[in-house]
Amino acid sequence: MPVRKNCFFSLCCITQHLTALSSSREHIHYFLFFSVSLLALGLYTVNAVYGDTITMPCRLEVPDGLMFGKWKYVSIYLYPIYVLEQPSQPEILHQADFLETEKLKMLGECVVRDSYPEGNVTWYKNGRVLQPVEEVVVINLRKVENRSTGLFTMTSSLQYMPTKEDANAKFTCIVTYYGPSGQKTVQSEPVVFDVHYPTEKVTIRVLSQSSTIKEGDNVTLKCSGNGNPPPQEFLFYIPVSPFLLSLCSEIFCIIPYLDLQLTPSGEVTKQIGEALPVSCTISSSRNATVFWIKDNTRMKTSPSFSSLQYQDAGNYICETTLQEVEGLKKRKTLKLIVEGKPQIKMTKKTNTNKMSKTVVCHVEGFPKPAVQWTVTGSGSLINKTEETKYVNGKFSSKIIIAPEENVTLTCIAENQLERTVTSLNVSAISIPEYDEPEDRNDDNSEKVNDQAKLIVGIVVGLLLVALVAGVVYWLYVKKSKTASKHVDKDLGNIEENKKLEENNHKSET
Repeated sequence: MPVRKNCFFSLCCITQHLTALSSSREHIHYFLFFSVSLLALGLYTVNAVYGDTITMPCRLEVPDGLMFGKWKYVSIYLYPIYVLEQPSQPEILHQADFLETEKLKMLGECVVRDSYPEGNVTWYKNGRVLQPVEEVVVINLRKVENRSTGLFTMTSSLQYMPTKEDANAKFTCIVTYYGPSGQKTVQSEPVVFDVHYPTEKVTIRVLSQSSTIKEGDNVTLKCSGNGNPPPQEFLFYIPVSPFLLSLCSEIFCIIPYLDLQLTPSGEVTKQIGEALPVSCTISSSRNATVFWIKDNTRMKTSPSFSSLQYQDAGNYICETTLQEVEGLKKRKTLKLIVEGKPQIKMTKKTNTNKMSKTVVCHVEGFPKPAVQWTVTGSGSLINKTEETKYVNGKFSSKIIIAPEENVTLTCIAENQLERTVTSLNVSAISIPEYDEPEDRNDDNSEKVNDQAKLIVGIVVGLLLVALVAGVVYWLYVKKSKTASKHVDKDLGNIEENKKLEENNHKSET
């Protein structure tokens, strides 16, 4: 309701007209103090002494040059005078840090100050009026009047239960008031609240640098939820029961696979002459190829060890690849160690210069044996020796001597498994003797073995051909004899028939 105001006037200048004061709202009387000087006021004549109060009509125009003493204006009107004041811009204070779905929470308070008369406060969401709804939209308006100024302060609080769609929604409040020219509005700045809501759906993405995923690749599974704030903890699992979790996401991958099993694998130590079965099996989603590599050289066939030899030792790799999928391959290794006790064979020969003899100690064994030479009887060691390269568990140690008399040389070979000793008698250089040939090297022996196998194969083949030819010839001869017997029998039957016909003819005659 409007408030009745006293009409007060103030003399701004002795030569100016009096104007109404609307900026001051204090209910007091103003008194002006000037030097005492009286002038005629038309029909009114005012006489006063210094310190007296002059009462004048409110509508009286004051001529220029009037000098006042102490005076007071009194309104002659009986109706009240209204002074309208525009309110300040609304502010949304005490804002919530965030809102939660399914929870009624104080969103904030819209405060409007210094309004006369009091205005009406309305809440808006995205430009639409928020109407009170029980347990969803609760609005409370509170008005307070300042007794000293007569101005009003309006405070409207909003309790709101948001939904997930209210994310990024703009909330404003507007005050509606009446001015001299009619109804007007002032709007607050929009406010956006962070709306928290639970996760309702989770998704899994496969992050991989390659477009084709194969077994053995490293991939990242990224799980994300549509809640706000986004979930920070996830449980990854392989679904066993459909009732394991109520909220989950599944991803199905069809991935080409390739598995390889090598038996035995790793480092294997065996003794020379032993058998070692080796198998390399694969399991794959598609056709796969398998090949073997020994000491960085591809093998033609798979290894098979019925009787291990030193040359069988080495690093074996069984490798398989899936041809349809680039880069999908598996490999496993076998490090085969063939151990054996030292084996010694000694040979001797006279050199071409007839001035010295060469004695060789051929040694086999693994780990590599250490070799010593001694002269039997004296027990002295021979240090000037030459050794060949240790290959496939074999090497040779030789010495060159020019004995003036018969001597017995001893070769000692020793490794972690055993110590082996062999001796050889060597005649004096002046005495002729049978020179034993040195052993052929491994390559030559292998070639000889291959040639022997080839010869045996040829001989067996020729024997088989001869046998087949003999059987064929025997069948041919047998068939020929049977045919000749049938021919002779047929011829005899013909002659007998002719004789019978002749006899019959004679008897008829």
